[in-house]
Amino acid sequence: MSISRRTFLKVLGSGLAATGLTGIVCKRSGWAAHIPPAKIKDAQTTTSICPFCGVGCGLVAYTKGGKLINVAGDPDHPINQGSLCSKGQAVMEVVTSPLRLKKVKYRAPGSDRWEEKDLDWAMKTLAQRVKATRDAAFVTKSPAGVTVNRTEALASIGGAALNNEECYLISKLMRSLGIVYLEHQARL
Repeated sequence: MSISRRTFLKVLGSGLAATGLTGIVCKRSGWAAHIPPAKIKDAQTTTSICPFCGVGCGLVAYTKGGKLINVAGDPDHPINQGSLCSKGQAVMEVVTSPLRLKKVKYRAPGSDRWEEKDLDWAMKTLAQRVKATRDAAFVTKSPAGVTVNRTEALASIGGAALNNEECYLISKLMRSLGIVYLEHQARL
């Protein structure tokens, strides 16, 4: 049987048009009519980075009404290209787990129990302790008389979940405090 190029294109075009119209012309029946729409339909998407290791895989978080409903790999991310390891697939538990801490836990020096504290109290206390430690151990001149303006009593460590801009801002903050021990998770 001989088929011309024109006939082939007509049949191909008719087939594609018919395939595109099947959802409109042919209504679902039987069990297929009872399939609910995807849970991510009409959800807001936000891209993020997996917090678990130093690879930095891309995630897409789907939210509805301010609640996280699904997490998937980011197909446009150059590292994981839409795939996730077992830790990345379980990242939704970070937000939805009933075991997740939602309040600051504090154990006073010498105490044997944890207390719940307010986040404002924790931030204020942390800032006061950093300032007190910096002031107590600040060195303006080295033993040779060279101006150094540093403290060796504090250190900073960055993580793989931070992007370049966040790492830059953290390093600038730490250096402004005089902290010289700056590390990153990728080097450990």
